[in-house]
Amino acid sequence: MSRPLALSGASDEPSATSGVRPLTSPEVSAARKRAILEALAAWSLAGPALVLLVILFFLPVLTVFGIALTDWQFGAGSLSSVGLGNFHEVFADEGFRASLVNTLLYVALVVPGTILLGLAIALLIESSRSCRAFYRAIHFLPFMATLTAMAIAWEALLHPTIGLVNQTLVSLGLPTANWLRDESTVLPVLAVIGIWQNLGYAMVLFLAGLKAIPQDLYDAADTDGADLWLDRLRTVTLPMLGPVSMFVFIVVALRAFETFDAVQILTQGGPGHASEMLLFTVYRESFQYLRTGYGAAVAVVFLGIVVALTLIQARVMDKKVHYQ
Repeated sequence: MSRPLALSGASDEPSATSGVRPLTSPEVSAARKRAILEALAAWSLAGPALVLLVILFFLPVLTVFGIALTDWQFGAGSLSSVGLGNFHEVFADEGFRASLVNTLLYVALVVPGTILLGLAIALLIESSRSCRAFYRAIHFLPFMATLTAMAIAWEALLHPTIGLVNQTLVSLGLPTANWLRDESTVLPVLAVIGIWQNLGYAMVLFLAGLKAIPQDLYDAADTDGADLWLDRLRTVTLPMLGPVSMFVFIVVALRAFETFDAVQILTQGGPGHASEMLLFTVYRESFQYLRTGYGAAVAVVFLGIVVALTLIQARVMDKKVHYQ
């Protein structure tokens, strides 16, 4: 009898040209065991942080959202559900709209002012040949100091009669103002205090970014004819500071949105609603007026606005940042 022909590709032996040896059962088992051990190691390292994130962030957020759906008053022993009634009241409240506008204007003043001045001071300190540590410490001190004590100092400086600011203006023959009681000046003054407080933090981060820029890039810029400081700043320094600038922008914006101490100590949201911020509105409604359900609704809206604006800012700036 003739021997039957073998069909192409039906051989049980591995192809000599494939170069791939099939894994045996013990090898497959060992690979799975390694993967399980690696996953367990990863979860054991990330687990504590995830647990803290859930306890310290997600559970409080869910609790606040749950309270926002009720009519609970702080200290009351009972509550009832009102659905989305608190949120409808929030968006119909003129006081909330005023505090929202004030917060956005405050952020629009503080963030660019902090970034520009922080970068300028960092460039000046980096170009200095002496006393760098002293200058860094002096500018970083406001960020480390207690804002409550600093706010009291600012209140003394801005006093309408005996304050140093008005006394200086009088000596120069310039008009004075009641800075913290005038609707036209109170918000810019609070923005100046916010810039002063965050300036040292931005400066330190920009100094770290400047030290990380390779000197070879400046040498190459000089070779290409960019020997003026403005050309070096435009072609080398600013592009290389892109990631640092993005980080400073987001952090300072978050801190500006969360401003509370200066408003509470200096103005109490006045005069009228001229200096009232969203976080102060949450505090006032929840703990002064004891409308905890309504205050929780304001807090939820505030959190949503902050998260949305932060994501938009990060997305827009990320397109302009060059990562090296």
